[in-house]
Amino acid sequence: MELKPLDDPKLLEQIAEWMALKENYQWLDFGSGKQMLSAVSLKIMAQRDIHVIRAFTDDSGEVPIGVVGLSNVDRRFKTATPWCVLGDKRYAGRGYGNRALSKILALGFRELGLRSIFAWVVADNAVSLRMVERNNFRLIGRQRQCHDIDGRHHDRLLFDLLASEHKEL
Repeated sequence: MELKPLDDPKLLEQIAEWMALKENYQWLDFGSGKQMLSAVSLKIMAQRDIHVIRAFTDDSGEVPIGVVGLSNVDRRFKTATPWCVLGDKRYAGRGYGNRALSKILALGFRELGLRSIFAWVVADNAVSLRMVERNNFRLIGRQRQCHDIDGRHHDRLLFDLLASEHKEL
């Protein structure tokens, strides 16, 4: 599995298609209620210093199957927030999301010099909860009734991970 930059228009379109699926975007929040990302939005985000976004591939390193990123990258305070979407659900349950998250965390800590990465997960999202736990994030709190899905209010569980606690999968 490899992380690849978003430098191909076809790849951007494919990722935008994944991001437009409710099963994916309902768990996300890119600020001001923005959940879906178009190819244009992805391209702009990928060019800004506050985001590091990569496609991740299957084990061959050739077939893109998802997207992973760090957003809200703060180079002064050395912090960021991760996110991950497995676009091709045929690869679900095989650990690709866990490994992609681990690799983007390693990039953040090693290449960007981040000290602390903060994550939140909708409390009902069992898959994402397993991902942050598998990647050694520590529960630090709960933000109550702050995430809406289908008109229902959900809590977000808050996690963080220090560079010294990260062990690449």
